[in-house]
Amino acid sequence: MANIKSQIKRNKQNEKRRIRNRTFLGRARTYLKKARVEIEQKNVDEARQATLVAISELDRAAAKGVIHKNNAARRKSRLMKHLHELESQQSA
Repeated sequence: MANIKSQIKRNKQNEKRRIRNRTFLGRARTYLKKARVEIEQKNVDEARQATLVAISELDRAAAKGVIHKNNAARRKSRLMKHLHELESQQSA
């Protein structure tokens, strides 16, 4: 337990930020999972919509500083790669 006044304040701030960050990261993970499930089930239209929502949530998390912008870009890239593979299979 902290005895120093500034460290007590810092602990309170860290806890608030941890809780706030968890919501953004959790939402991003949830929508990523939904998009992956739609891609695996080969639902092209639903997968496209779910991917757009997941990308939006990743951008939001990166803008808030919850995840690094390159981390968000990497996840979006991988998701789009899977979506394009599905779309190319459907058109072929």
